[in-house]
Amino acid sequence: MKQTLKLTDIVSLGFMLFAFFLGAGNIIFPPLSGHLSGDKVLLSTFGFLITAVGLPIITLIALAIRGGSWKDVSQDLPKCVALIISVSMFVIIGPAVAAPRTGLVAYEMLVKPFLTNTQDELNLALFSFIFFAITTLFAWSRGNLINIIGNLLTPILLISLIILAIAVMLNPQGEIIPAQGEYLTHALQKGFLEGYNTMDTFAALMFGVLLVDALRNKGINQPNSLAKYLIISALIAAFGLTFVYVSLFYLGSTSSYLISNPDNGAVILSLYVKALFGSYGQIALSLVVFLACLTTAIGLVSSCSDYFSSLTSISYKKWVIINGIACSVVANIGLSNLITLSTPVLFTLYPVLIALVTLAFLRKKLLHPKIVYRVVTFVALIFSIVDSIKIAGFDIEIFKSFPFFEVGMTWLLPTTITIISMFLIEFYIKSKRSLKSITK
Repeated sequence: MKQTLKLTDIVSLGFMLFAFFLGAGNIIFPPLSGHLSGDKVLLSTFGFLITAVGLPIITLIALAIRGGSWKDVSQDLPKCVALIISVSMFVIIGPAVAAPRTGLVAYEMLVKPFLTNTQDELNLALFSFIFFAITTLFAWSRGNLINIIGNLLTPILLISLIILAIAVMLNPQGEIIPAQGEYLTHALQKGFLEGYNTMDTFAALMFGVLLVDALRNKGINQPNSLAKYLIISALIAAFGLTFVYVSLFYLGSTSSYLISNPDNGAVILSLYVKALFGSYGQIALSLVVFLACLTTAIGLVSSCSDYFSSLTSISYKKWVIINGIACSVVANIGLSNLITLSTPVLFTLYPVLIALVTLAFLRKKLLHPKIVYRVVTFVALIFSIVDSIKIAGFDIEIFKSFPFFEVGMTWLLPTTITIISMFLIEFYIKSKRSLKSITK
């Protein structure tokens, strides 16, 4: 029986997926990358889009092909390894990085620009306590109010960003200056690595399950139909995300008159909006971003608490309190410091996920998937750890001769060679078996 969806349902699912990915925290990275990449902005934008848009979308498609869940994607790994990776991802998108970051973005956009005193640490501590107390309250109740607010805020945030993009095109606040730092020589690779910070590939593993469930609720159960509509929805979301990211990269690249050495993208965005629309425009966008950050934080704390309660004997509500307190504490290190500290962890996990997603498309051709998965994942992990150690500031002389070591992508060539080698071995085994069957 042919299973089809109405055009309105397809568009609605695509927009829902776009809303899932468009966390307010995501809008702070492109402006800073655009500012630093300067005249190399096209290369850095393309690199960023690969990991911030392309990889999450490909991950969703891999989920659809493999069955719709993380368990399906990781079934060929040892259970303990799959569990460690899964827990690590939820810790990162929850209390360790992504959830605290929402509070910090809200603080940088709504509070900090309007402060006149210098007690920044005290102000941040007070704000983070209030922000995550509200987050905990909503996550505790699991009410529908936050979904209503989220459904209303996403279109408002998107419209605001469209208006901002048009204004930036008509009235850029500076000339595009020469690239700085690593962007000067490795703009493409640097943009690729900056895309890690969105953490949308981690989120895709969670959102994919929700989207598959939504499709099944609409009567789409056949694997081919599920994959088809998930891919279409993913492409709609990809188009929206690409527009937002490209606009914000251009904004950052034309911000030279406003600031010369920004700490983070939130500062650039706040100053740019003030320059274009005045203080009232800055306040309006800040309020929208604040509420969007709040809805994102509630969703993250709720999802992580639900996941951790399924693994332990601790109840969901207790986990909400634990996660809320952890987020409030972590947020006090500040936005720039949080991004810096989280980078080595992202450099460790992303290559492993890229390897797993790649293998998901190739699994049907494998005779011994468990062996291939484990060998490839192990190689990706070992060399990703090398990259994370380097990013953390340690000097590793022995690996300096490796390709892409300088840009933090030491894992790429060894992992690629391992995948190709494993396939050649599998091809040889298949050929030998075929030859034996013919000669019998």
